[in-house]
Amino acid sequence: MQEIINWIVSLNIPLVNEGVARFIMHAVLASIVAVVAPAMLIILTWLERKIIARIQDRIGPNRAGPFGLLQAVADMIKMFTKEDITPAAADRIVYNIAPGLAMISAIMTFAVIPFAPGFVGSDLNVAVLYIVAVGGLGTLAILMGGWASNNKYALLGAFRVVAMLLTYEIPMIIALITVTMAAGSMSMASITEAQSGMWYIVSLPVVFLIFFLAGIAETGRSPFDLIEAESELVAGFHTEYSGIKFGMFMIAEYVHMFALSFFCAILFLGGWQIPFIDVAALPGPIGPILGFIALTVKVFFFVFIMMWFRGTLPRFRIDHLLDFGWKFLVPLSLALMIGVAVVVRFFAPGSNAAIPVEPGPLSGLGYAGEVVALLAVNILIAAIAVAIVSNVARRSRSKGLRAVAAVEPLAASGK
Repeated sequence: MQEIINWIVSLNIPLVNEGVARFIMHAVLASIVAVVAPAMLIILTWLERKIIARIQDRIGPNRAGPFGLLQAVADMIKMFTKEDITPAAADRIVYNIAPGLAMISAIMTFAVIPFAPGFVGSDLNVAVLYIVAVGGLGTLAILMGGWASNNKYALLGAFRVVAMLLTYEIPMIIALITVTMAAGSMSMASITEAQSGMWYIVSLPVVFLIFFLAGIAETGRSPFDLIEAESELVAGFHTEYSGIKFGMFMIAEYVHMFALSFFCAILFLGGWQIPFIDVAALPGPIGPILGFIALTVKVFFFVFIMMWFRGTLPRFRIDHLLDFGWKFLVPLSLALMIGVAVVVRFFAPGSNAAIPVEPGPLSGLGYAGEVVALLAVNILIAAIAVAIVSNVARRSRSKGLRAVAAVEPLAASGK
């Protein structure tokens, strides 16, 4: 990015100094992201329909354009031309703000994503906090839409936001804190660079699973799409929305899914890093281009996994979903955070030699020792959690069998 800024300054345009050139560069990047991120809806909807069709032994879109590629364009035209209705009893201001807020919050998360070496919209040193704060606006938008519609089904869908999304926000934030401790920074670019030796999906596999599952729940996608369960709530929080406003909620969902894929790729798959290749050291534009291609491949891998989930897994029941979040993911994520904190302190400064900390008792084992210790802690805590859950399930099953055995003699006697 600095090379492009220097090139703009070298053009000797009047009143264009380095500060103005930097502003122009950021404005151009922001405009590209603001246009490309929502436009990905066209590709993602077509891709999801094709993938789920193949899973269900169907063909999928194949009429509008070659391979059905124009089907999403037809849907977009339909959304723009359908009648836009606002219920008479709705809170008009809040009702109309909610769709735009949902879409804007999804787009804003891309501001801190490092797309390639040196190419990041804003390299905030608190980027993780920024992601959590901006992501919360999407939850608020759904709550606003359901409440302002003045519809009982929409309100029930909004209540499920409070019950479900906030439940899964806790383990997701704890997973982010765990990655931050391992990397020694909240900057997304620094977290990417900290994985030059080993990706965190290898050293923190259970933390990755928690973050990924909680992230899917946060986006409201199957099997965690209880906020818009059509069979129960007649589409949930957006029941009263039509036309382009309904389309904006759909854009927000797909952009959130796209953003989650970026976060998973950056936080756990090294972002633009490629094994055995120092992308940042490659000459000229080769490094940024290769890094962006690598990041894109990783992102679409996670996109495919989420679409695969939607095509194969049934929807959770609301009480099962909340039990899974509160009784399993939250304590597991807390235990992992404590375990990773202990390992990082014992191996300090470890891979974060730039941070001035007192050396830990195991710092002599180096980065490789830290990776092995983090992996061992993840496996150990996960094994303990599975053993506890299995024991509780076995005791519950035995209790149920004893209750059935006690009732059967009474049923046989007719009492």
